[in-house]
Amino acid sequence: MKANPRLRPAPLPILALPLAAGAMLLASCVPQVSEPPPRQAPTPATAPVPAPAPVAKPAADWRDAPITPGDWQWGVTGLVSTANFAAGQFIMRCAREQGAVSLMRSGSASAPVTITIRTESGARALTAVPVAGGMAVSVPARDPLLDAIALSRGRFAVEAAGTPPLYIPSWTEISRVIEDCR
Repeated sequence: MKANPRLRPAPLPILALPLAAGAMLLASCVPQVSEPPPRQAPTPATAPVPAPAPVAKPAADWRDAPITPGDWQWGVTGLVSTANFAAGQFIMRCAREQGAVSLMRSGSASAPVTITIRTESGARALTAVPVAGGMAVSVPARDPLLDAIALSRGRFAVEAAGTPPLYIPSWTEISRVIEDCR
């Protein structure tokens, strides 16, 4: 007696084998039908694309301009602390008893002139008065503009009508003058 006779596959009848082989041979003789290549859609006629409008050049950023050639010189005469840039093109001077720092730009002016100081954190327009050798404006020693000049990342700008702009490095001499006034 054999174990589990029901789980064994039933043998194919011997007659079924030649029929299966004949069906396979017959199927291999049928010619293959190839699909026609996909039709290309006609390309629509395109209208000429108008040329783009010319892009206006962006205004030059003062932070990208080259630094004005020159060095800072610092000194004290009596009670006056002075920082002088590029042989007097820009001077910061503190008279302690007045509690103010004067900013002087070389040039010539016969009437009050607007001087714009640009720093990393902003810009301020000040009215300067004519003085011997240029124009000057007085700023209180505790004015945040002075801190902005001293702490501006690497440079600040001084612009005055009738003179080329100065792009001045922010060195320690500036902080010395400001601290001497406080």
